Amino acid sequence: MKHIAKNMIPYWRSVIVILLLLFVQAYCDLSLPMFTSRIIDTGIVGGGVEHVVPHKVTPEEFEQAQILMSEEEQTLWSSLYTEKDGLYELAEKDETVLNDADEKLLVSAVLNYQMGRMEESAFREYLMQMVGANPLMKLFASGLEDKSLEELGDMIHMEIPYVQEEDQEGNLKTFVNIRPLIASVKEMGVVDSSAMDEGKATMETMMEQIGSQTLKSMGVQYAIACDRAAGMDTHKIQMSYLWKTGGQMLLMTLVLTIAAIAISFFASRVGAGIGRDLRMKVFGNVMGFSNAEMSRFSSASLITRATNDVQQIQFVSTMMLRMVLYAPIMGIGGVIRVAQTGANMGWIIILAVTVLVSFVLVLVAIAMPKFKIMQQMVDGVNLVSREILTGLAVIRAFGREKTEEERFDKANTDLKNTQLFTNRVMTFMMPGMTVIMNIIVILIVWTAAKRIDAGTLQVGTMTAFITYTMQIVISFLMLTAMSIMLPRAGVAADRIHEVISTKQTIADPENPKALEAPKGVVRFNHVNFRYEGAEEDVLHDLDFVAEPGKVTAIIGGTGSGKSTLVNLIPRFYDVTGGSITIDGVDVREIGLKTLRDQIGFVPQKGVLFSGSIAYNLRFGKADASEEEIREAAEIAQALDFIEEKNEKFESYISQGGRNVSGGQKQRLAIARAIAKDPKVFVFDDSFSALDMKTDAKLRKALEEKVKGRTEIIVAQRISTILHADQILVLDEGRIVGKGTHEELLKNCDVYLQIAASQLSAKELGLDPAEMKKENSQGSDGKEA
Repeated sequence: MKHIAKNMIPYWRSVIVILLLLFVQAYCDLSLPMFTSRIIDTGIVGGGVEHVVPHKVTPEEFEQAQILMSEEEQTLWSSLYTEKDGLYELAEKDETVLNDADEKLLVSAVLNYQMGRMEESAFREYLMQMVGANPLMKLFASGLEDKSLEELGDMIHMEIPYVQEEDQEGNLKTFVNIRPLIASVKEMGVVDSSAMDEGKATMETMMEQIGSQTLKSMGVQYAIACDRAAGMDTHKIQMSYLWKTGGQMLLMTLVLTIAAIAISFFASRVGAGIGRDLRMKVFGNVMGFSNAEMSRFSSASLITRATNDVQQIQFVSTMMLRMVLYAPIMGIGGVIRVAQTGANMGWIIILAVTVLVSFVLVLVAIAMPKFKIMQQMVDGVNLVSREILTGLAVIRAFGREKTEEERFDKANTDLKNTQLFTNRVMTFMMPGMTVIMNIIVILIVWTAAKRIDAGTLQVGTMTAFITYTMQIVISFLMLTAMSIMLPRAGVAADRIHEVISTKQTIADPENPKALEAPKGVVRFNHVNFRYEGAEEDVLHDLDFVAEPGKVTAIIGGTGSGKSTLVNLIPRFYDVTGGSITIDGVDVREIGLKTLRDQIGFVPQKGVLFSGSIAYNLRFGKADASEEEIREAAEIAQALDFIEEKNEKFESYISQGGRNVSGGQKQRLAIARAIAKDPKVFVFDDSFSALDMKTDAKLRKALEEKVKGRTEIIVAQRISTILHADQILVLDEGRIVGKGTHEELLKNCDVYLQIAASQLSAKELGLDPAEMKKENSQGSDGKEA
């Protein structure tokens, strides 16, 4: 995790931008359920009216409304309106003031709604309550139940306003506006104020018991009734609110979409940038690795780290910026929004998170060990596949096709069974989560239904709570998913860090020395070398000089240290004792590029790169002319087969040179070194893939080209080095012979044994009896 976070430091500006955009996205995401709640509760149920104070009021309603208000409420009511065109119009536009007025006038508004539209049966009960306590009214109260509203009006000498409406079932209902009656009775003094206050208090208590949300809905219905009575188009008000809120919701969605796109863009750029940086760091460090560092990491491992591991880090980095940062914002924001809804069902969220996270962790605990085993099985299938494909010719030669098929089938079947197990386990995740989340929704609806019935919760609030619950739960699931991905990415990050943090043992000196007019004199001064971690030296006290214009050949048995010796010259390894100089300057004091520019190195195994033949020949000298690469190809005896190709020097070479033969590959590698025109040529057994005739022609042509150059040849064949100016014979890392071919035949038994095993006595100019004796001694020595 530490290494993953460290990779983001160079992109801190983009990370801050992403963080800000995530807050914008979360704000929009968390606002949408609130808009949905407003559309349902205010737009649909409330007819688009947000406050209990009407927009317009008729003069009659304006006066009657104050009958049931206290003096303080009457003052507030009057301050909100101005008279205009025979109506009272709401003058106050400040939402804070209006919200405060809603709170203070709510009960009075509901009372006015109830008293202005009281059912006839309730009106008669209320009337009995008003007059029942007064002895003077007993006569009036007798037979009250049997009298019609008109008769009651005649009795009290005033008109009782009422309306008749059909309900949903078609039954005719009568609603009475009793506020004029209350005012009239109050003025006449028939009923004292204490009785009226008691009746009002009883009504207030009854209304408060039905719940605050229902009370608010009734207050809004009063405002709608007033607006309709004042001639306002309430349908237009409702549609205007729905369009306005819907537009805000659409705008919020648009902002959310833009923010999400921008976050994905920046997160992808950061992830891709991290991937690019890591690949560059890995590649850059590996390019400076000596053979010692390369021995610590296999090529396959380095490729995996630079591709799969980096890709894993890139993916997780992008997901971290999208999910790990977003989930806490959404989770905390969702909790705050839930608290603002006032639903008081937080226990359901805690239960939902606990159950879902536990469910996911159980599945992961079952599947994770199999995931690790499955990765090992993938490696096993790859191993078997590689062995079978690379050894196909041998398999066919020994008739092992059936056996190898069974071997592959076993590895493949084991992998299939493990994959089936993990897939079957993980298939429970989505259905299980869906079932749990649906049960949670049912639980919320069941719990909320009771509160909606009690009037303490609205339908829109319940809808918003369900959405917020899902958002909070999904936030925790995101974190759970990332907690599963992060350990795997952490391993990949550690593997990459291991490569990047590996120090190069072969590095440029702090103050490199220049080679003034380089000649190419290579001197080994009592050189010793030991591989890292080895207990013994593999090269011992090597002391010789390779001079310009001369050929220095190195020969010896397998494992004698020939390739190790020449690898010390371009500093693929550094000596552990003594020194190597070029023109008197220690190679460790020369810049690596300067040193290697003077050397034309042809490795034991010819390596070509994908591209044209010309591209490969210019590998060491990018500005080499057509004539120069053509001459190099001619010297290396490669011109003939190049000219036979349709595109000549522009012919394509596939990766690793798979579309040319071993001899052609080796000749192109030699031509590449010749085209570089260095001061020192190093051929590490580079002629082994050539036939005798081509070998002889190449060396003859090379002799003309490299005049004045230092030439060091590692060879297995005596015929390749017969005419060398100096031959070094290596045996177990020591020089056991030094001289020309003729000199070594006389004074070096090891060289004589090698020569006798390859050439006849006549070819060597030796007595056959002497040759037989030497061969016998060599055989005895081997048996011993």
